[in-house]
Amino acid sequence: MLNFEEELKKFQPSLEVEDIEDAVYQDDLTDMSDILKEMIESTK
Repeated sequence: MLNFEEELKKFQPSLEVEDIEDAVYQDDLTDMSDILKEMIESTK
């Protein structure tokens, strides 16, 4: 039977995931709120 506590202690995320996370946070991504703001501004 699996001991989930022991497995969680051994878990280490891959470096790729950490690299992707850093890249996403550094990029200035347009989201829905940005699009809605632009739409509202263009109708004024």
